Amino acid sequence: MVCTTNRTAAFRLLGETYPFQSNNKLLTVYDYESEAVTAMAESAENRGAKVMSSCFSWPGMRIQSAQLRKMLATKKKKRGLFVFPHMSRMTGVRYPYLWLKFARENGWHVALDACTLGPKDMDTLGIALLQPDFIICSFFKVFGENPLGFAGLFIKKSSLEVLQTSVLARSIGIVSIIPQEEEEEEEEELSSEIVEVRSQSTGDTQEEIVFSGLDHADSLGLVIIHNRLRCITNWLVIALMKLRHPHSEKESSLVRIYGPRVKFDRGPALAFNLFDWKGEKINPALVQKLADRGSISLSCGFLQKIMFSEEYEQVKEAVLERRECEIRASGNKKRENRNLGITVVNASFGFLANFEDAYRLWAFVAKFLDADFVEKERWKYVSLNQKMIEL
Repeated sequence: MVCTTNRTAAFRLLGETYPFQSNNKLLTVYDYESEAVTAMAESAENRGAKVMSSCFSWPGMRIQSAQLRKMLATKKKKRGLFVFPHMSRMTGVRYPYLWLKFARENGWHVALDACTLGPKDMDTLGIALLQPDFIICSFFKVFGENPLGFAGLFIKKSSLEVLQTSVLARSIGIVSIIPQEEEEEEEEELSSEIVEVRSQSTGDTQEEIVFSGLDHADSLGLVIIHNRLRCITNWLVIALMKLRHPHSEKESSLVRIYGPRVKFDRGPALAFNLFDWKGEKINPALVQKLADRGSISLSCGFLQKIMFSEEYEQVKEAVLERRECEIRASGNKKRENRNLGITVVNASFGFLANFEDAYRLWAFVAKFLDADFVEKERWKYVSLNQKMIEL
């Protein structure tokens, strides 16, 4: 196991050490733009890799099975690295683990992105059956009460010899353990990761790491945690879909959800957008800012690689957005790339989430049924932040 400061550093580390010169393909399965995956793709492309991605079917955002099977079953001897997530962090779609087996049978090295798994979920993952060559994990919200932590790249022993040495890889945010007595400031910040325990028999003081997140997961049990998150997420999906503008001609929906609706196996993540009574999309960045004022944590993302069947071809132009972005190509040269996708608002629930969290989010979204809500919030912001000058 190699400890890194965050998820992005773990992905970049794998991109810098995998032998793309000989196994020159990188195939990923992400329905959204990911900073971590982009960092790995840039490293791989600079080292001669051909970067490919699976596509996803509208509107459920399921994997395009025929396309992915064709890419994995290529007749060329040189395969490469197949990076497969447990589920989409953006839309909550869960992906079948059978793709890992199919990739291995066709000569690919497999990296499992397990960052969406909660505490204790690894106990039931079945690593012996999946047999990935690499696993990327995130250990945030595990130590203490603050969201402190790190990420890790697990390397299968038999796959260790595949990786190559890299000078750049040595500087990619590897975690260093700092003794508590050397950094007094660190001691204050991490006082919730670490507690002092005084022995009654000897009187000696010892340091002990408190795994509050894992202890909480143990006290509840995996079954209760999964059932609670599934019920909370499905309730929120149903409640949001019922929000409709009262004075519009056809009582148009306030919320549009991307990905699965109510599903037994959907993950605790939701991608959506809000639309005003005229049917115009409300800027996701604005929604996020207004949510921050109410202490509601939302993020923005960009859905990509979306394919439309003939049935939905007529809505393609109305749904997709064209966004110009700058990407780094081989030789560190920058070139313009036009992406087609959808900018969305994202809400994710961790294993500590409860019904109150979901209800607060629903109540916040429901405020947009007021046609003047956004304008009122703008004026409120101006009045609270204007400068007072005495003459």
